[in-house]
Amino acid sequence: MDGGVQATEHSIALAHGPVSSVSALHLAGASPLATLVFGHGAGADMRHANMQAIALAFAAVGIATLRFNFPFKEAKKNRVDAKPITIGAIEAAVRFARELVDGPLFLGGHSFGGRMATHAAAERPLDVAGLILCAFPLHRPQQPAIDRAAHLDAVGAPMLFLSGTRDAMADAALLKQVVTRNGATLAWLDDGDHGYKTRKRHRARSDDIFTEMAGHAHHFVTHTLSAAAQCSPLAETATE
Repeated sequence: MDGGVQATEHSIALAHGPVSSVSALHLAGASPLATLVFGHGAGADMRHANMQAIALAFAAVGIATLRFNFPFKEAKKNRVDAKPITIGAIEAAVRFARELVDGPLFLGGHSFGGRMATHAAAERPLDVAGLILCAFPLHRPQQPAIDRAAHLDAVGAPMLFLSGTRDAMADAALLKQVVTRNGATLAWLDDGDHGYKTRKRHRARSDDIFTEMAGHAHHFVTHTLSAAAQCSPLAETATE
């Protein structure tokens, strides 16, 4: 039970990799607007407190989540999987979500999970409505660079970056440059670091950082779905 909302446990079969399946958690409130397939970071699995907090906050604004383990965490290893294995797991999770729920799908993740989601969207025909990237690790701590963003122009879906103003892995000027170049949306999280920690005396907002994230995500999802509906063939036919 997650904060009064029941999370259901699932198993996602994999075609390749060190394990044959990975665990998943589906958390949804009443009548969700969309479902977000959401991968964890390199240092913790889908059950980490931050992953749960994000899922709960998103459920409160109508965004269901399907959290899943990457194969290396399912196998209780510390070293992340090779990119093809990681992308394969993301593709399997998206496929599983399509069978599990109705409605639009979004893709994303925290840190490593979000970065790999962008690679999956750039390299595979996932057909998701958009990407929600939490604490995107643009570069290593204190080593500003944009090499990790080189593939983003191949992502054919709207992107939302949720980045803390104190995130040591996302230089503000460089992240703005990347977002502008790719026509993405950027929302700064007040006084947040890479792990979403805030300082009570420095945070200007009265809500917690996960509620802040959920508000930005809700706006992005509703705007993205509305724009897609207006561009759909049915919408065009209705206006002729």
